[in-house]
Amino acid sequence: MFESNRDYPPPVDGAGCGNEPSSSPVTTWIADLSSGRALQEIAADTDAGLINRLRVLEELKAAAAAAQVRVAAAFDASVRAKDARSGIPEEHQGRGVAAQIALARRESPARGGRILGFSKALAHEMPCTLRALSEGRLNEWRATLLVRETACLSVSDRRLVDREVAGDVAGLEGLGDGRLIGRIRKLTYRIDQEALVRRAAKAQADRYVSCRPAPDTMTYLTGLLPVAQGVAVFAALSREADSLRARGDERGRGQIMADTLVERITGLTQADRVPMEVQLVMTDRTLLAGAEDPAYLQGYGVVPAMWARDAVRKAGHKERTERTGRRGAPSAPDLWLRRLYTAPTSGELIGMDSKARFVPEALSRFISTRDETCRTPWCNAPIRHRDHIRPHHLGGRTSSDNLQGLCEACNHAKEAAGWRAEGIDNPDRHTVAITTPTGHTYQSTAPPLPGT
Repeated sequence: MFESNRDYPPPVDGAGCGNEPSSSPVTTWIADLSSGRALQEIAADTDAGLINRLRVLEELKAAAAAAQVRVAAAFDASVRAKDARSGIPEEHQGRGVAAQIALARRESPARGGRILGFSKALAHEMPCTLRALSEGRLNEWRATLLVRETACLSVSDRRLVDREVAGDVAGLEGLGDGRLIGRIRKLTYRIDQEALVRRAAKAQADRYVSCRPAPDTMTYLTGLLPVAQGVAVFAALSREADSLRARGDERGRGQIMADTLVERITGLTQADRVPMEVQLVMTDRTLLAGAEDPAYLQGYGVVPAMWARDAVRKAGHKERTERTGRRGAPSAPDLWLRRLYTAPTSGELIGMDSKARFVPEALSRFISTRDETCRTPWCNAPIRHRDHIRPHHLGGRTSSDNLQGLCEACNHAKEAAGWRAEGIDNPDRHTVAITTPTGHTYQSTAPPLPGT
């Protein structure tokens, strides 16, 4: 969406963007927003005064976002200049910048990359949008829309759209997301007809499927598909639902579509057992003694004890129904139970060790169970790599205390020059200290296991 590796000129100052900057009361609030006096004033203010305060605070948020844009762009330029002076190849200059920005903003590294691309586009190519954001005329989300919708334009064309849309600050007033996008696209298509083709090609390349936790032990399975494919999939599911409903199926239309999706992808019906190793972590008290300690399902998160026991029961036993309708004995279970015991005092998983450089499968599963998701602070991405905290070539062991689970992006980021990681002695849970090239340190502690 946002290009973070483009060769940018020095930041522009917003000249030629139309209206002169207006004085804003935003800065007067910075020092005492949370003071006792400010809280007393809020409690005593009139309804009209409270609405005025909300507007001023919204302008403050926008101004702070604009300041973050300038700081992020300046940090990237500084790091790239130092890398160039050090002789680092151009394609590797600025490596790890997005990850450092993410940590400083308490965001995931993936979000850090988007923030950096957004910041560089505003700082170097879209001065009117940045100025409108600085003055509180435009919020951060609508500035994001401007950057996103002009991403396929050349720099000169992007600046033209920036000037026509964001340079008219009066025209931004009252403009909702849909109308703003419509105005940008109208200009984009007028300026560059081929931009539509490039946008479509880029969007098609960005297709994906994701799985996110939903409330009540459900999940959101989302697919971003080209329009023809997406419409075809939905139409096929709709036809099947309508057909089964017409033949007397009592399930709701949405239920049939969801069940049909699972059946056609996995080949399994609702009555089938799912033959897999369920990565469900729970205490023996929860499994065998009816305790209410919650469990943890990898790929989802915390689940209630009752649901976990029911999942084990359903996975382990399926009664056979013969053609006569009589129920037979329970069939053989498709569930594999892997016993992982915790230390009685700290609750930490008991360690495993290996002399190999590459992490054995059993130890890899152990790390995934202990860490649950990527260990980088504020990153909840799935674990893809099992990383040596102290590098193997420096004598680091392939052991549970010297390994951490990381996503691919975080593992690559920590390989940049100046990044360090070291284990911290913590009797309760596995802890790692991460130090960035600027000397800032962040602590990562393994999540507590069920029942601890």
